[in-house]
Amino acid sequence: MTVSQIVRDEIDKTIEKLNSKKFDPDPIAGAMFSKITSVMSSAYKRHGYILEHTILHSIMARPEFDAWEDKDFKVSAAADGVATDFMKDPAQAITSNLPYDLDGKRHLQIDMAAYNKNTKHLSLYEIKRGSGLHDAGKKRQILRDLLCMELLVKSYGESKNFEVESSRAHIIFYYGKCSIKPPYSLTADDMLQHFGYDLKSEVEAANEYFKVRLFDLLTV
Repeated sequence: MTVSQIVRDEIDKTIEKLNSKKFDPDPIAGAMFSKITSVMSSAYKRHGYILEHTILHSIMARPEFDAWEDKDFKVSAAADGVATDFMKDPAQAITSNLPYDLDGKRHLQIDMAAYNKNTKHLSLYEIKRGSGLHDAGKKRQILRDLLCMELLVKSYGESKNFEVESSRAHIIFYYGKCSIKPPYSLTADDMLQHFGYDLKSEVEAANEYFKVRLFDLLTV
């Protein structure tokens, strides 16, 4: 099955869920506008997953990469402590490494890990829509988690028996509103240079298919 078919199948499942969503018509909006509001509110949230799904499967299909997601990335107390110390100067984490502890008490969800077999570079990614900025509290949480990823990524890869010569952690804010500053943040326009191929075009094809299916649903 091709990447486009895998992604389309996931979008079709999303549309089915949205179509079966139950809602109570608002007394002012009426049935039609209440449906639009309800479906679109859910669609915004589900679109984040579609972005993750598309980017992950596109990278997985590339011969130069090994790629996967990890819903149980362990974070040790040591990593949390060092990350907190680095909050005022996040760049410090780029040159620092800590051992990955399988008994870490906290865990994160890694949307994508990508190991380049040619360069032996491992990157960890959190993928967000990036269509709006987060508040100050959420920014601190995002940065702290990101710094933990940065501190642990090299030893994490080695724990999976990869030869890791370089490593990084990033957050992809696809639509460009970045709650975290470069060099940790990436946008859609950075895709070509960062990954070495036109990943953005594949994501936009998925976005267009999702929009078409969504508009069809709302106009029935």
